[in-house]
Amino acid sequence: MTLRLVIGNKNYSSWSFRPWLAMKVAGIAFEETVISLEAPDFKARVTALSGAGKVPVLLDGDIRVWESLAILEYLAEKFPAAGLWPQPSDARAYARAIACEMHAGFLPLRRHLPMNVWRPVKPRTLDDGAAADVARIDAIWSECRTRFGASGPFLCGAFGAVDAMYAPVVWRLHTYAVEVSEAARNYMGAVMALPAWNEWRNAARREPWVLARDEVDWPDVLRE
Repeated sequence: MTLRLVIGNKNYSSWSFRPWLAMKVAGIAFEETVISLEAPDFKARVTALSGAGKVPVLLDGDIRVWESLAILEYLAEKFPAAGLWPQPSDARAYARAIACEMHAGFLPLRRHLPMNVWRPVKPRTLDDGAAADVARIDAIWSECRTRFGASGPFLCGAFGAVDAMYAPVVWRLHTYAVEVSEAARNYMGAVMALPAWNEWRNAARREPWVLARDEVDWPDVLRE
């Protein structure tokens, strides 16, 4: 039975982007259903799939998995050959720790720099909370690349679940022209060079839905 991934707007839904990107890069076949976060029936439709009423939701027969990180863990177990977590135990432990840190934290950055794929690259001054989050993320990326990234351009060498967890941050730092270290910039370039990245970007730019709360230039909506 084909997996189905239920996601929100590609322009705005950072949580949806994570498992979608992981599955695309890993070559895991799936069908997708996009539901606008502002759709009148969004909550009812998604709640029918998961009690949380939030996207993404992965459907695998009778199995329902929600929350991005839980979906990635499920996929790692179901498709071990995909290598979504690194094999060395020290790299795997580090990757899981920083993936959890991403899942649970960085709220000031999320709020100040919402994911907005179609917005042209344009700087936005960081507030103190967002600046602290950027500094921490830069340090995480730099340390991970130094310790575990020798075999490839991603955080632990090969692309994996931890990269999927941080991919929306790459969008944010790129869209708002945030200054980061050379190591972080090189890592961002590797993520943005993925064919799946361009596929998501092109689909997002075709979407008709506008969410005012995620448009930091509102009432202007800047679109490439």
